[in-house]
Amino acid sequence: MPNIQSAKKDLRKSRAAAVRNRAQRSALRTAVKKAKNGGNADERLSAVSLLDRAARKGLIHRNTAARQKSKLARKAATA
Repeated sequence: MPNIQSAKKDLRKSRAAAVRNRAQRSALRTAVKKAKNGGNADERLSAVSLLDRAARKGLIHRNTAARQKSKLARKAATA
C-alpha cells in the first residue's frame, strides 16, 4: 500500500477506472456479438456507435475499432 497521499489517490483512481473499463469493454463485446450473430440493423448501428466511442475514449485501439466495423459491414452486405 502506498504511504504518500497522492499515491493513495492514484491507486483509488486506477481501481475505479479499471472497474469502469471492464464494464464498458464487456458491454462492447456483448453488442458486437449480438450484431455478428444475425443482429438487425439497430443492433449493428448500436455496435458501431459503441466501437466508435470506445476508440475515441482509448478503451480499444482505433484500428481495432475500424477492423471490427469493417467486418460488421461486410457481414451486413452479404446477409
